[in-house]
Amino acid sequence: MVRFLVSILLGVVVTFGLFVFMAYLISGGAKRYADAGDSVVIDIVSTPPESKVQQRRRVPPPPPPPPKTPPKPQAPEPEQSNDNSGLQFNVPGVEISGASAGMDAPGAGFGRDGEATPIVRIEPKYPIQAARDGKEGWVQLSFTINEVGGVEDVKVIAAQPKRIFDKEAKRALKKWKYKPKIVDGKPLKQVGLTVQLDFSMGQ
Repeated sequence: MVRFLVSILLGVVVTFGLFVFMAYLISGGAKRYADAGDSVVIDIVSTPPESKVQQRRRVPPPPPPPPKTPPKPQAPEPEQSNDNSGLQFNVPGVEISGASAGMDAPGAGFGRDGEATPIVRIEPKYPIQAARDGKEGWVQLSFTINEVGGVEDVKVIAAQPKRIFDKEAKRALKKWKYKPKIVDGKPLKQVGLTVQLDFSMGQ
């Protein structure tokens, strides 16, 4: 009987002790969680880095060098066109006031008296169709030399065969240049001059 009472008493004491211990644990654990919850402070402070704006200054390009002085133009030399290989053009001369002045006749200077002198002669082109057909011929032309040595008023007097070489003969004669006729130191206009251009198939 005594043992039964002692065991009951011990069970009550042990049970009470366990309840007390559990209460302590519960109260202490809650306090720890509370302390832990109160102590957790998250402070995120981000300071942006100072940005330095780089300014690029545009440097203007250096000025271009001054242009070089162009060379002085040289006086043009007398031209003589020869575009038709194997074709011959016979220019016997130009009749001036009844006298024949050949293409190589010596000319007088512009400042003294003298007859008109050719300085540029452009040979006519041989028409393609005429060259293909093997045709030959000639064209007689009348023209005027003005005060500056240019050729104007070109007209066909006669041609053989007709209208085959007229166009090329007139076109070439209009490009001729002369030293005009000088009388008393002044250039004069000459009209009614004639020339014959021969078109022949030369080898």
